[in-house]
Amino acid sequence: MKKGTQIALIVVGVIALLAILIVGSFVSRYNEIVRLDEGIKQAWAQVDNQLKRRSDLIPNLVNTVKGFASHEKEVFSNIAAARAKLTGAGTIPEKIDAARSFEGALSRLLVVMENYPQLKADQSFNHLMDELAGTENRLAVERRRYNLKVEEYNSTIRIFPGRLFAAFFGFKEAVYYQVEEKDKATPEVKF
Repeated sequence: MKKGTQIALIVVGVIALLAILIVGSFVSRYNEIVRLDEGIKQAWAQVDNQLKRRSDLIPNLVNTVKGFASHEKEVFSNIAAARAKLTGAGTIPEKIDAARSFEGALSRLLVVMENYPQLKADQSFNHLMDELAGTENRLAVERRRYNLKVEEYNSTIRIFPGRLFAAFFGFKEAVYYQVEEKDKATPEVKF
């Protein structure tokens, strides 16, 4: 074989190897972004599950409280409206916004409940509060897991070369589940 032919074969081989490496890297990066995106969807499903559980518990809690505090109609109607908004939300950002509204209405209900000491002695109320506390704890854990997945995904699509792949394939940053500033304040209980 001539020396020129050998060099041409080596050049073709090197080019083919580089093409395989580039395509392999491309496919690997794309698959990583898709895996992270699916991780966010799975984590959100768990948050959504806990939001649904909370939403299902609230009507029973509200009915129990209504028996003791029937004149607190505004609080009850706000909870019903917030629950309807939560069940009607379609996208993750809409659900996060609705969940925040629901949390605000729930905190106002908790303030109302503090004004009725005899309510705290009711066995069904205590059972519902235990269930709600457990749900809130599970929800906090699932929100944290969701936010960790969002952080991993957003970091991947924002750093080089992930940024190029994300832009090329249309991957967008995911939304964190954050508590609004107004909801960070401790509710004030007055007797």
